Amino acid sequence: MTIIVRLDVMLALRKMKSKELAQEIGISEQNLSLLRQGKVKGVRFETLDKICDVLDCKPGDIIDRE
Repeated sequence: MTIIVRLDVMLALRKMKSKELAQEIGISEQNLSLLRQGKVKGVRFETLDKICDVLDCKPGDIIDRE
């Protein structure tokens, strides 16, 4: 099984750039890029909550398992 990060899909649906999201949630663009690519080992619940708040979505809309 693999964890899939669908953050790019949510950004496209909300017509938001990753730079804007990074500023809104208070993390660097580089760290957000690593998250978007699925190259992180974990995500803080606080960060995930902020992303969901800004994008008006649920964690399952961003992270999936295949």
